[in-house]
Amino acid sequence: MFNKVLGGTLHGVEGRLITVEADVSDGLPSFNMVGFLASEVREASDRVRTSLKNSGFFLSPKKITINLSPADIRKEGSAFDLPIGVALLAAYGYIPEESVENTLLIGELSLNGELKGVRGILPIVDFAKKNGIDNVILPYDNRREAAVIRDIRIYGAKNLKEVCNHLTGDKYIEASKHTVMDKLQYDYNFDFSDIRGQEGMKRATEIAVAGMHNIIFAGPPGAGKSMIAKRIPTIMPDLSYDESVELTKIYSVKGMLGPDEGLIVNRPFRTPHHSITAQSLIGGGKLPKPGEISLAHHGVLFLDELLEFQKNTIEMLRQPMEDCVITISRMYGSYTFPCNFMLVAAMNPCPCGYFPDRAKCHCTQLQIDRYLRKLSRPMLDRMDMCLQVRRVKYEELCNIKIGEKSSDIKQRIEKVHNIQYERLKGCGLRFNSQIPSSLIDEMCMLDENMKIYIKDIFEQYQMTARGIGKILKVARTIADLNASKEVTKDHILEALSYRVNELWQEGDGI
Repeated sequence: MFNKVLGGTLHGVEGRLITVEADVSDGLPSFNMVGFLASEVREASDRVRTSLKNSGFFLSPKKITINLSPADIRKEGSAFDLPIGVALLAAYGYIPEESVENTLLIGELSLNGELKGVRGILPIVDFAKKNGIDNVILPYDNRREAAVIRDIRIYGAKNLKEVCNHLTGDKYIEASKHTVMDKLQYDYNFDFSDIRGQEGMKRATEIAVAGMHNIIFAGPPGAGKSMIAKRIPTIMPDLSYDESVELTKIYSVKGMLGPDEGLIVNRPFRTPHHSITAQSLIGGGKLPKPGEISLAHHGVLFLDELLEFQKNTIEMLRQPMEDCVITISRMYGSYTFPCNFMLVAAMNPCPCGYFPDRAKCHCTQLQIDRYLRKLSRPMLDRMDMCLQVRRVKYEELCNIKIGEKSSDIKQRIEKVHNIQYERLKGCGLRFNSQIPSSLIDEMCMLDENMKIYIKDIFEQYQMTARGIGKILKVARTIADLNASKEVTKDHILEALSYRVNELWQEGDGI
C-alpha cells in the first residue's frame, strides 16, 4: 500500500513543507529511504521501526520505501521521525488515509515511542499556515511555541500512541490555545534615573532609540558609556505582533526557546564579548545558523570596547547594517537571515583611554591615530551619531536630584515611534533610520533656504552623500521628539553636533 503525509524542514529561518511518501509492497524485507537525506535523517529508519514495535504496532516483513520530496531540498534534523512513522502506519492500514489530510506532523521519536521536542518549530508552523494547512501535530514540549501562530490548530502529543489515537478518533488531543506569552519579558533592576549627570549623553541616547539610529559613545573609563547603554532596553517600546513572530522564529531556529516560552515581546539587547568570532557575530557554519546580528533583529546590538574587537569582525558589519539582511552561501544553497538592528558601541578614545585630557593621557599622536584607525572610515560613515563623552564631575555625582525615569522616556519614544509608523507605513518602513535617500526631501519637508544651508554644511565639512543623509535622518527624529512637522535649522545643528567632534572630523572622510 501507499500513503503520504506532510512534514517540514528549515531553510535558514524559513520553513519548507516536505511530503513524506511511504510504499509497502511484497518482496525481500527491507527499509529504504531516499530524497537527498542527511545522516541523521537516514538514521530515522532504525528509530522509527523500534519506536513502532515498542508502541504496540506490528509491521509484517515487507519491502518498505520512504521518499521525502522534493528531492532537491536537503533534509536535515530529526523532525521527520513522526511523519515517517505515521506514513508507515497509514500504509499498513493502522490509520485511515483521510485522517492525515491537511495535517502537518513534526517530531523526533525515542525508542520507546515518546515524542521529543525539536528546534525550529515556529518557522515551519508559520509557513504551513501560510500554505493553507489547518492542523499541526507536534511534540508536547513544542506546543506553546507553535501556539503563538494564529488561526491554526496545534495538537501537542507526548508519544506516538497518542498521535495514533487522535488520528483514528479513539481519543482526541485537545488543541492548544493561541497564546502571546510574556515569559521572556524582562524585569529590569536598573533605570535611567540611576544615572547622575551626562545629560547630553542621555539626550543623544533618547534620540538614537527614538529613530533606531546607530550610535558610538567615545570617552574615558568610568564616564558612564556602558552604564547608559545597558539601560537602553528600559526605554525601548515593545515589539509589534509581526515583529515578535519574526524575531521568535530566529530564536526558535537557534533552539533558544524553552518548552514554556512563547512569543518574545521585548526588543532584544545582545552584548557579545570582544573575543567573538566573525562567524558567531554574523552567522554561518557548515549548516548556516543565525549569528548575534540576527539575534539582535528589531533590537540592539551593543559592542562594548569596540576597538578591542578584531578589525575584520567589525568590518563584516558594514553590508548587514545597510541591507538589514545577511546572505550566507554554502554548498547546499544560500541562506538569508534578517538583521535589522540598532548598533550601539562604546570605546575609549586612545590606548590609555583619557584623550584629550593631556593631564592623564600620555599617548603620542601616532599611537592615538593608529588606535582609532582600527575603526575604518567606511564603517564609521555608517554610524548615525558619534558622541564624545566627558568624564562626570564630582558635583554631578553628589547631586541628590533624581533623574528622569525610564518609564517617562519610554512614553515619549513610543509616541515618536507611532509618528514614524504613520509617516512611513505606506513605504513598508518603520523608523527614520530606514528612510531611503529618494524620500529624504519629502520626509524632512525642507524648503529652498534649508536646502542651501544643507549644501553649505556638505561642502564645509567635505561630507559623503551617506553622511549628509544620516544628519537629515537624525534631524527628522529630533523634530519628531519636538512634535515638529518640519525639520528646522536648530534640528539640523543638533544632529550635526552628533556627527562632528574632536576625535573624527568630517573633513577626514566621515
